Amino acid sequence: MNTLPAVRATGLVKRFGPFTAVDGLNMTIPAGAFYAFLGPNGAGKSTTISLLTGIYAPDGGTMQILGVDAVKSPLAVKSRIGVVPEELSLFERLTGRQYLTFCGRMHGLSGDTAAARGDELLRLTELHARGGSLVAEYSKGMRRRLAIAAALIHAPELVFLDEPFEGIDVIAAGVIRELLSELSRRRVTLLLTTHVLEIAERLATHSGIIRAGRLVDEGSVGELKERNQVPSLEKVFEKLVGVPAARDARLSFYGARETDAPAPGPVVAPAEVE
Repeated sequence: MNTLPAVRATGLVKRFGPFTAVDGLNMTIPAGAFYAFLGPNGAGKSTTISLLTGIYAPDGGTMQILGVDAVKSPLAVKSRIGVVPEELSLFERLTGRQYLTFCGRMHGLSGDTAAARGDELLRLTELHARGGSLVAEYSKGMRRRLAIAAALIHAPELVFLDEPFEGIDVIAAGVIRELLSELSRRRVTLLLTTHVLEIAERLATHSGIIRAGRLVDEGSVGELKERNQVPSLEKVFEKLVGVPAARDARLSFYGARETDAPAPGPVVAPAEVE
C-alpha cells in the first residue's frame, strides 16, 4: 500500500517583485484525501496551486507531488494530475464532445478511447444532450462542468480545483458536488479551494487554512475542530483568519437598527375622557 502523501510542500516561496505571495508554506496532503484549501482573498491559494501544478516555478522550497520531485520532473507530474483553474480557457469553436476528445488525445489516449471516455463524462456531468453544441453556446455552469470532465479524462490520481462553485447555479453546483463525492469515494486525491464553507464542511476529509501566504493550520477536519476547540470547519476558519469587521456593520445614516431600539415599556391605556 502506498503511504506516500499525494502532496508534500516544504518551505515553498513565490515572489512577484517585492511582494511575497507564498511565504515559506508547508503542506502535506495524504493520498486519497479530499483537501479543502481555505483562506481569504489574496491569501495565496491560487498562487500555491499554480506552483504545485507547474504553472509557476518556486523561488524557494521543495515540492513532492505523488512521490515525484515536481521541480525536477514537471512533465512526469503533469501526466498524473488534473487541473480545473478558476479562470477557464476553453476552445469555444469546438463542440463539447470534440473538446473532450481533443483533451484525451493530448494526454496520449487513442481516438476511440478518448471518444468513449468523453461520452461517459458528458453523461456523468449531465452535458450529453449538449455534447454536439459549440462550447461558445455553453452557460458558465456548463463550462465549469466541461472543464472538470476535461481534467478527468486521463484518469488522474490527483485533481486540483480552484473555485469550481464560483458563480454557477444550484443545479450545476449539485452535479459538481456529486461528481466530487464519487471521485472521493474512489480514493482520488482532491484539492479544492472554495469560499463556500458549507460545501467544504460537507465534502472535505482534510483541510488547510492559509493566511498571508503561510499555512496556519492543517489536518483532518476532525483534528482541526478538536485542536481549535470549535464545532465546525467554518468556526476553525474564523478563529484562524479572523471574523470580518463587517460582521457587525452598522450604517450611521440608517439610524438605529430594530435590534438596537430600546425595549418598549408597558402599554398604558389612555385616560377616559370625562
